[in-house]
Amino acid sequence: MDLGLTDRTYIVTGATRGLGFATARELVADGANVVITGRTEESTAAAAATLGERALGIAADNAEPDAAARLVAAARERFGRFDGVLISVGGPAPGTAADNSDEQWQSAFESVFLGAVRLARTAAAELDEGGVIGFVLSGSVYEPISGLTISNGLRPGLAGFAKSLSNELGPRGIRVVGVLPGRIATDRMTQLDALSGDPEGTRARNSASIPLGRYGKPEEFGRAAAFLLSPAASYVTGVMVPVDGGARHGF
Repeated sequence: MDLGLTDRTYIVTGATRGLGFATARELVADGANVVITGRTEESTAAAAATLGERALGIAADNAEPDAAARLVAAARERFGRFDGVLISVGGPAPGTAADNSDEQWQSAFESVFLGAVRLARTAAAELDEGGVIGFVLSGSVYEPISGLTISNGLRPGLAGFAKSLSNELGPRGIRVVGVLPGRIATDRMTQLDALSGDPEGTRARNSASIPLGRYGKPEEFGRAAAFLLSPAASYVTGVMVPVDGGARHGF
């Protein structure tokens, strides 16, 4: 199946590792160009080098007010076009409602929520018909996840923003989608499992609760996200798509 990705150009934030990198790798493998971001020059340069000549790495923090404009300008300068963005950011601090601090909430709001909104608004102003805006969110959009109270508070709000944006941009032929990773075997998931003090036992119990019986692989998420960003998904918009092995209880 031809996804129609050849020579299209996407921005993928938080893409030096984990889910963002996995998606960037799948986009490049299908012929797309990517502008990837990370927190440091070293990490972005290394990730871009791994992806090859179709990748440009730029150090940027989603919370920076000028990050979105810089990234779109870089995409146009290096590759001559801009077709879409996948907005991904590292997960906020774990914790409960009782112990997460104001500072943790504020920091997460700036990077996870407001930074994503800024990127999406900038992309919306720059994209033409056929463009796409994707959000990497979480299963917490539908069901709170124990120990991740800040994520539980912010991700559903972003899903609501994404749905509103899809309605506003639909008449211009621009799509908006959310991708909801479940338990994918990334460094972030390893860190969360370790918080229990028994990471192997935690992983075994979590795997038993997933109908497919295992954690997902980053490339499995990447392939799903790349499809949703591609022209092959041209009639898919305004939806939240779980990539979770069937873990969500609803349908």
